[in-house]
Amino acid sequence: MNLRASTLILLTAGCLTAAGFTPAAADTTRLPGSIDLPCAARILRQDAAWYLPSQIPRGLVWLQHGFARAETNVAGLARTLAAAGYLVFTPSLPFLNLDGCTLQNLGDNTPFLDQVARLFGTATDPAGQLATALDAAAERAGITPPAHPQQFVFIGHSAGGEAVEYVAHRLHTSYPSAWANLRGLILLDPVKSLLGANTDTALADLASTELPILSVSGPPGPCNNFGSGTTALQTHLHRPVLGVRLTTGEHTDAEGGTTDPLAELFCGTPQPGNTSILRELTVGWAGRYFSGATDYLTGTTALTPASFQILAGT
Repeated sequence: MNLRASTLILLTAGCLTAAGFTPAAADTTRLPGSIDLPCAARILRQDAAWYLPSQIPRGLVWLQHGFARAETNVAGLARTLAAAGYLVFTPSLPFLNLDGCTLQNLGDNTPFLDQVARLFGTATDPAGQLATALDAAAERAGITPPAHPQQFVFIGHSAGGEAVEYVAHRLHTSYPSAWANLRGLILLDPVKSLLGANTDTALADLASTELPILSVSGPPGPCNNFGSGTTALQTHLHRPVLGVRLTTGEHTDAEGGTTDPLAELFCGTPQPGNTSILRELTVGWAGRYFSGATDYLTGTTALTPASFQILAGT
């Protein structure tokens, strides 16, 4: 992959259509469960759902919700990914915790995110937390758990974007075997925490690697901290950033029909066309990550030569 000048692709939402994107028709199953994460001197038991494909999984996807949200708010995207053949893991991570065990950084949440990284650092261990959580959820449902894929992709919305960046960084520095299995990151309107330097630290490290990182961003506004996560990508990744910005998008587009009235009140109502485009791009990019392809825009029905412009990064 050629990693030279940093760029960001801007899409004009008025030129985009959802034509041609129909998620694969497949039976999927939402498997409710939980995940245990050490937090200071105790264990947090967090809700976590698994979305099961109808065939042998093509790969594992960690899909992380954003600030003050829950796994149910990304259920629509999770179902789309499962219908495309992926085993999807969607944990609910706290946004308020007296011990600092939070999704976003309110002081120093890195010890907590280190525990999330450990989930994936030991993902191939049948006795690891991730595998045993899936087995326990399947046993409670009375079904046979699917095969646990060796390779994975991380997808994060909003503050979840910073979390997946930081966990990827920790895999790179501490879990070389797991790092080799990470195929790429997809960031959905990523947001940089107001405190700390998790985004900057993670991206400065990941910039030295060939790990593909792609973003679907909305226009700068209060709910995405005025585009702070996208700006950080352009600043720290000194290579092409093949991302898109939906210029009339909403921060809730990633949640689509599984958002809620509170998010719509503060961050706007998802636009169905944008949600469809976002899901097409996300599924397509995940597929290219797992296959090793690097031409991320080929075959994307949402993109036409008249619908986007390339911006140079710093």
